[in-house]
Amino acid sequence: MNRILPDGYARGPMQGRGIIGEITESLHRFLLDGWTFKTMPPRIEEDISFVPKDREEVVYVYMYRATQNMDLQNSKRWREAKVRVAGEKPGEEEVYFERAPLYLDVHYLIAVHSKFRSDAERLLGWVLLRLHEATHLVYRPRRYLLPDGREVDSTGSPWNADALGDEVIMEKVALALVDDLTVGDAINFFTIHEAPFRPYVTYRARCAMEGALISAPGATTVRSLPLQPMPEERNPSERPGGRMGRMDVRSKREKPQFGPEGHDLRPIGDTNESED
Repeated sequence: MNRILPDGYARGPMQGRGIIGEITESLHRFLLDGWTFKTMPPRIEEDISFVPKDREEVVYVYMYRATQNMDLQNSKRWREAKVRVAGEKPGEEEVYFERAPLYLDVHYLIAVHSKFRSDAERLLGWVLLRLHEATHLVYRPRRYLLPDGREVDSTGSPWNADALGDEVIMEKVALALVDDLTVGDAINFFTIHEAPFRPYVTYRARCAMEGALISAPGATTVRSLPLQPMPEERNPSERPGGRMGRMDVRSKREKPQFGPEGHDLRPIGDTNESED
């Protein structure tokens, strides 16, 4: 059953449908761009059963599972999207709604191959150091796909990958080295794919999958709230909710003095010196 939107509403395309593939492509490109040696760069291969010939070196990048990030669970309720698109009239903005994003952990198996085992181990060391520099695989302004086909950033300007600014919401994909597979799991994994066991590491990329935008009919007028006067000084015994709290029951009156007034007296100091 398809849900029919009310009159005047329109649904845009799914915005984050290609983020997993974009992460994989960014991972490939990041590895190749970091090769600064005079020799040929290693071959990036996604089929872990591939066996190269001669002395060709291979880096296998295989995405083997994607799970929901349970630490960042979210609601499926609609909320107003953080995009500001100017309306037809001055001072008006178009209103769009979206669901909370789906936060994912995408796991990658990265293995290496070379004709000699020592060369494969050197290649694995280079991969570890290269990916250690990847603080973010993806860092770009978030792209909002409007129902009318326009691509804009959070400020309503046409989307540009080089756009920067305090008001531009950025999309980030972080990468981290994790211990996700045991040796036994890895052996079974290679066996299922009929591939020889190779040195491997596992990485986790965290991303957010954005759904479709829903446009509301018409536009809303942007008004600034009037300035409120400063609140008067509150009674210290009164709580912020208006209820009376614990009051200071100590008397503020001066205590009566008993006996005659002192004459040429002063309090004893902290030192133990005595005066004549």
